[in-house]
Amino acid sequence: MYEDLRADLTRLHLELPKNGLVTWTSGNMSARAGEHMVIKPSGVTFEDLTPESMVLTDLDANVVEGQFSPSSDTATHAYIYRHLPDVGGIVHTHSPYATAWAANAREIPCILTAMADEFGGPIPCGRFALIGGEEIGAEVVRVLRGHRSPAIILQNHGVFTVGPTPKAALKAAVMCEDVARTAFLASQLGGVQPIAQEHIDRLYDRYQGVYGQRSSTPVSGKGTA
Repeated sequence: MYEDLRADLTRLHLELPKNGLVTWTSGNMSARAGEHMVIKPSGVTFEDLTPESMVLTDLDANVVEGQFSPSSDTATHAYIYRHLPDVGGIVHTHSPYATAWAANAREIPCILTAMADEFGGPIPCGRFALIGGEEIGAEVVRVLRGHRSPAIILQNHGVFTVGPTPKAALKAAVMCEDVARTAFLASQLGGVQPIAQEHIDRLYDRYQGVYGQRSSTPVSGKGTA
């Protein structure tokens, strides 16, 4: 079942080590598939992933189809899908700079226009939760429900990102680590300057509603990149 989705998810998983977001077998990605989800198998290296190795579960984390055990974060992903119906893809990483902020239990402050664009403010830090059950999923949902950020860092753990598609969640994970790195470096210099909320709102609205290609109208060559 869901052969095309399995193939897409296999390909997208390779972007995690390519972008320096994971090491060895840590981290995972999933995709909503109707009343099911497709998720990475536990403990399998990224280069060994195949569409056939992906595991299909229901949204209560029960295996429906697959030759491998699913990720140890399956219950977390399932909880998020059950409680956030607009989410179609989830990414989990331990990317180093974002996780450094999580280890300090500190949100990543909105000091960059790229953060205002993508996250609509600071990247929030959720409370500590144990791995293996629904506790992490519950914390992700508690923080992100009604929040503009598609990313959350969890105290002493790592990063979860969500999106309408797995690719959108992947983009949020890549951007989260990028801004976390810059914010970390800036904090070493001291005196970082948070962006005023009114400017964050304007930047976010512009990026989400205007930036990029929105129609088939020919590009005039004018405007911002």
